[in-house]
Amino acid sequence: MAPQSHPRSGLDESARGFASVGKRTAASRSVLTAISLTTLKLVVALGTGSLGILSEATNSGLDVLAAALIYFTVWVSDKPADANHPYGHQKVENFAAFLQTGLVFATCLWIIVAAVRRLLFLPVEVEVNIWAIGVMMISITVSWFRARELEHVAREHRSQALESHALNYRLDIWSGAVVLFGLLMILAGERWGIAGLQMADPIAALIVVGFVIYHSALLGLKTMDALLDAAPAGLPATITEIVSGIAGVVSCERARVRHAGSMFFVDLKIAVDRRIAFDHVPAILAAVRSRVGEILPDADIMIHTEPYLPSEENLFERVRGIARRSNLAVHDLLAHEVEGNLTLDLHLEVNEELTLNQAHDRANVLERQIFEEAPEVAAINTHIEGEGAHIDADEMSLDLRHQMAAALRDVATQVPDILDCHDIAIREIHQKIYVSCHCLVDGSLPITRVHDRTVELEALFKKTFPAIHKVTIHTEPESERGMAARPAQDRTGETGKSR
Repeated sequence: MAPQSHPRSGLDESARGFASVGKRTAASRSVLTAISLTTLKLVVALGTGSLGILSEATNSGLDVLAAALIYFTVWVSDKPADANHPYGHQKVENFAAFLQTGLVFATCLWIIVAAVRRLLFLPVEVEVNIWAIGVMMISITVSWFRARELEHVAREHRSQALESHALNYRLDIWSGAVVLFGLLMILAGERWGIAGLQMADPIAALIVVGFVIYHSALLGLKTMDALLDAAPAGLPATITEIVSGIAGVVSCERARVRHAGSMFFVDLKIAVDRRIAFDHVPAILAAVRSRVGEILPDADIMIHTEPYLPSEENLFERVRGIARRSNLAVHDLLAHEVEGNLTLDLHLEVNEELTLNQAHDRANVLERQIFEEAPEVAAINTHIEGEGAHIDADEMSLDLRHQMAAALRDVATQVPDILDCHDIAIREIHQKIYVSCHCLVDGSLPITRVHDRTVELEALFKKTFPAIHKVTIHTEPESERGMAARPAQDRTGETGKSR
């Protein structure tokens, strides 16, 4: 069976456009906020000589670059897929996050060197004033509001880039608090004459660096996983378990998941019982997409189906499955032994417009496939017939059908164990008469005895009316008497009473 892809609608594209606008708005505000905070911190740091505030200014300067990078990333990642990028542009978000991580590590290295110099070799007098305290308070407050907005937009639009940027602002809150604590310690040292508290400023800077390095390392590993198409931890196993439990799916043989930016791509290979009608397969695939969509909304899902051969499948089921794969229909299968060899008889339906040569070629192909997959078969006799794509009109008059149905009901009373014969349907097509009926039988009788009675009834029908070409008898246990959902009908044009 051919792979099935997840369709995209115009409504999805429109929703994606609104999401893009929302993400770009949040990113542009981050750029303006980062520029303002960087300028303010840099002025105060140069005025006070605080390495802690200078590290914060550097961190905010990095935020300017990161916010600009995020804005550009959001703009590019929301572009639709094209001929050169069939999977879209979402991975640019992961690449941008990777670059941001590298810039963070470079900045942290510079701050570590400066802090060690102040601690061990070149102490610097830090002037603590209201501006130094105020700028850190402003930084903490603004970072808190920016983190909240970015987290909200990231959750709403599932943007990894904005999520990482929100984390950056959360780190700014903690780092700002640490620097503020260091400034307060210096202020306390000046008030009470404790010179050692001057070291609180570079120590605070190192603590900030520790925070930043730790969380940046986590973000770096996450972006590396995305760039290398690493499967999200536990997600493939979860999807496999859910898909395997869907009705119609025998097993989920493969579940591959990767993500790029806010987009997830799921590649599934499922086994479906090949005895299921092909028309039912789309419903199974729809159920799979629906269940996976509950975990990963709007994921791009590719499903490849494979026919599954049950171990208990008998010969006739295998032959029908082989025929279905070639879009052929077979019926009236019969297997029998001839001199110790298994011979298979079958009727093959083909398009009535085919020539004998064309129909015979299809029969040969089918027979070769049966020999390959059912090696126990030694010989095959194939009867080729038209599939009857058109609907034939009934040629029998209504009065004649009434008379014949009454006669057949009387004939049925001659067969032992047949308690009632009803729903008699009679059709004449191309001068051949087809009869079907329902018969009530004691439900406790063995099936072999019931079958003998239906064979006897069929023989009596054909003896009474030699023109009958085929008889179909549906047997029902006596417990079904009177349980029909609609009035019993002889299908001769009048409705009879339920029997």
